[in-house]
Amino acid sequence: MQTNFTLAQLADPHVAESEQILRRCVHCGFCTATCPTYVTLGNELDSPRGRIYLIKDMLENGRPADEEVVTHIDRCLSCLACVTTCPSGVDYMHLVDHARIHIENTYRRPLIDRLIRNLLAAVLPYPARFRAALALAKLGRPFAPLLKRVQVLKPLGAMLDLAPKSVAGVSGSAPPGTHAPEIEKRGRVAILSGCAQPVLDPGINEATLRLLARFGIEVVVPEGEGCCGALVHHMGREEQALDFARRNVDVWMREIDNGGLDAIIITASGCGTTIKDYGHMLRLDPAYAEKAAKVSSLARDITEYLSSLDLPRLEPKRLNVAYHSACSMQHGQKITMAPKNLLKAAGFTVRDPGEGHLCCGSAGTYNILQPEISEQLKARKVKNIEATKADVIATGNIGCITQIASGTAIPILHTVELLDWAYGGPKPEKVPAR
Repeated sequence: MQTNFTLAQLADPHVAESEQILRRCVHCGFCTATCPTYVTLGNELDSPRGRIYLIKDMLENGRPADEEVVTHIDRCLSCLACVTTCPSGVDYMHLVDHARIHIENTYRRPLIDRLIRNLLAAVLPYPARFRAALALAKLGRPFAPLLKRVQVLKPLGAMLDLAPKSVAGVSGSAPPGTHAPEIEKRGRVAILSGCAQPVLDPGINEATLRLLARFGIEVVVPEGEGCCGALVHHMGREEQALDFARRNVDVWMREIDNGGLDAIIITASGCGTTIKDYGHMLRLDPAYAEKAAKVSSLARDITEYLSSLDLPRLEPKRLNVAYHSACSMQHGQKITMAPKNLLKAAGFTVRDPGEGHLCCGSAGTYNILQPEISEQLKARKVKNIEATKADVIATGNIGCITQIASGTAIPILHTVELLDWAYGGPKPEKVPAR
């Protein structure tokens, strides 16, 4: 794609990077076939190619974002299916990240939209606040149908619908500390506690700690660790996202310097995609660029790390598992076979749903901010999963678990919960009795 940026514009490193990304696009349109919003809405401006044209026009002309640009960029899930499909290697992820920052800095959203986004940014990344908000959601849930009748209030209705009816207590694995291995030590890792996941499903990290302990891995829950920054990063709130990133980099570098780390384990693939990008996010910060790159190089999804441990093969089980590959797993981190191979080695029969490349509609806060499109994508995903006739669903991202669980009666678990059970842990409550 030909670009016409001025030298003054290219002096901005963010613009210079976006210009190089734009130049790689050859207008082929392959991305439209795998873009969930284009497949759902059929609008060229809701495809990656269409959004690239909008971003190019906005940045080249150095103008503030307008309502049209914001509408179509907001509809992007950042699922990155287009990146997997693109034959030209267009780095759409960093291009749309730049566009969102530009929108946040130059566009004044309607009051209700601003308030909802401020609420999400102030609550979701903080476990204590999130837990309190879910408790309050019980009082508001009866009003969800009423809120969904008013267009500008639909996100609030979606928020109440997604809130679980009960919230687990604070996990014993959450406080900072070191979890010793049960056998001779063969490795040392840190684990991301996260923000939303330990509130919504603390059993995921508990299963991870048990499984790693049985295979000789010492796990550190570091003091001071927090949200990875993904939620606010995808809302264009870059300074808040970078502050989260810097804090986590400091925490993990302390562990690296004090005892060494073989890996930083992440059990939510959405977080993993962002943490693996810390090196890029902080590349212009001289105090953090090198440290952030080191942290990114150590970040591993739990299934990536388990694949390196050479777990023993187990006898077949009479349990059919539909594996849902989260977009942040297959498109963001390019991890496709490791989770399925681990499940197969553990004795499960793995089934692949149709249209596995399409997003389930969760996408961080997308199912709150874009509830109508999200509902259509969820229905399509659930239909494909249910067609497998599986007993349970496995996936690697808490957002997908919450989203899909709201649309099907088939139990859905994190992949590591099934692996923990297979290798000697307790049977998950969600697994149907035989």
